[in-house]
Amino acid sequence: MNPVLGWALAALFVAAAWQQYGWQGVLFAASAIVFWLLLQFNRAVRAMKNAADAPVGHVDSAVMFNAKLKPGMPMMQVVTLTKSLGRKVSDTPETWAWSDADSTVTLVFDKGRLQSWVLQRPSEEPPTPGP
Repeated sequence: MNPVLGWALAALFVAAAWQQYGWQGVLFAASAIVFWLLLQFNRAVRAMKNAADAPVGHVDSAVMFNAKLKPGMPMMQVVTLTKSLGRKVSDTPETWAWSDADSTVTLVFDKGRLQSWVLQRPSEEPPTPGP
């Protein structure tokens, strides 16, 4: 969700609570907002904890990972999907890579959102005929 939209909805919620229930409504709205923020923080910490236990830039299957990617995915969702932190390839543009035993998926992010990605598979050479 866009942060500006999220905070606008939170302010609208506080205003509506004030209109209906006065200061008690504001306290309830503030409690609900803090609870939502704690849920989001807990989700981020859980994703990072799971990623900390895995090798950097490793996925079980790069091809399956590639199939699950969608434009606009936030970096946190990608880390949750891979269960590992990516290997940083470049700062400009922000580029990260995840690999399995054979293939590599290179992702390009802009402002924390997935813009594009490339699956690099090993080239298969045709078998040479025997004598």
